[in-house]
Amino acid sequence: MRPPFRRKTLIELLRLAIPMVVSQGTFAVMIFTDRYFMSQIDPVHMAAALGGGVASFFSFCFFVGLLSYGNAMAAQYLGAGEPEKCPRVVTQGLLMTLMSLPVLTLITLLVAGIFESMGHAPEQVALERSYYLILMCGVPVTLAKVCVSSYFAGIGRTHVVMICDVFGLVVNVPLCYAMVFGEFGFPAMGIAGAGISTVVATILGFLLFAAFYFHREHRDAFGVLRSFALDTRILRRFWRLGFPSGLELFLNVAAFNLFLLMFQSYGVTEGAAAAIVFNWDILSFIPMIGLNVGIISLVGRFVGARDMGRVNEVVAASFAVGLTYTAALCVIYFVFRYPLVEVFAPPSGDFSAIRELSAFMMIGLCTYVIADAVILVSGGVLRGAGDTRWLMVVSVSLHWAMLVAQFFIIRVFALDPRVSWIAFVVLVLAIAAVYAARLRTDRWRAPEVLERVMAE
Repeated sequence: MRPPFRRKTLIELLRLAIPMVVSQGTFAVMIFTDRYFMSQIDPVHMAAALGGGVASFFSFCFFVGLLSYGNAMAAQYLGAGEPEKCPRVVTQGLLMTLMSLPVLTLITLLVAGIFESMGHAPEQVALERSYYLILMCGVPVTLAKVCVSSYFAGIGRTHVVMICDVFGLVVNVPLCYAMVFGEFGFPAMGIAGAGISTVVATILGFLLFAAFYFHREHRDAFGVLRSFALDTRILRRFWRLGFPSGLELFLNVAAFNLFLLMFQSYGVTEGAAAAIVFNWDILSFIPMIGLNVGIISLVGRFVGARDMGRVNEVVAASFAVGLTYTAALCVIYFVFRYPLVEVFAPPSGDFSAIRELSAFMMIGLCTYVIADAVILVSGGVLRGAGDTRWLMVVSVSLHWAMLVAQFFIIRVFALDPRVSWIAFVVLVLAIAAVYAARLRTDRWRAPEVLERVMAE
């Protein structure tokens, strides 16, 4: 039976997606490494790395969601035959980054005090706050990096993103090891060293992106030097389409962060188990975001060219890749759940309670990992086509319904942590079903809808 997509479409998708999978994988490895190094100190440090890291991303994720839409915008302009507008998207993104700094400062001051209010142990609170504040110092550079990396993904040069992010990983891992444990002449700084090494790697990665952006061949082909000006039409379109994506990410991460903090209030055992399972979740989920980025770029380009036949091929090819990858992970996570949990066993101390709870939670991870593929493929197609408002309303509604349910499960009825975890898994399955149902409709692909998406 002939597949519903041409080999050419699959190759083009993989050409864009594979470098982004590698790129997103470097981010996953950096997070994984930080938490692994913390686990070699004690479970409190590992739980603090999870809490502080999630709180940091929560604090600036609205701007990540907003600025990441530069991928779809650059792809749409390229598909529409207007390549000179692509770098203007970067300029408008950098302007929005500058305007965000006062808001980010206020958010940092407010969030820094949230850990104590969640009932965490005083030792964990101090570590979480230190890690969080260090990471937030690097946020302006992180957002500028998002602007440029989204642009390169949108114009189809995902290999540039891969090179820069791999470079950041090569810097981060040995530097993190040296600064955490006091090797190679560095003092032992523990969790503070993990945060500082992440910021340093981010700065160096951004500088490499800038070198590619201002390289003569690229500079001349896209008129980069002529792009440094306020373009209110592109800025308004960027805000109109990117704002729902940013708000969706912010509210969803807020819901997840609050759920995670409530789950950690069960105790150190539950907090450490969550850190272990979400570490493995990150190693599977974040590379899938690479596929999602490739889908957004390719769909955006074909939407800009008004070629919906090719969009349909991208949908079919993306599901073939995503479901194959996650089905293999599902088997691995189930069969090897105990050895995977044991990776995070500390050098000393009783690990048995953490091991058993983590193994149970790994079964839940097996259950929803395939649903993640459905969510990221469907969401990538809809986002690339500009259906960001629907995604925001539906995704936020489901996430916050889950949070309300978790409040009653954890705080009101004080049910077993396994009940809380099952409720989380059910949420992921529900989102996948709703996204797939939307993808099957014709509302997001109607010609008049796409005209509104492309309008400035």
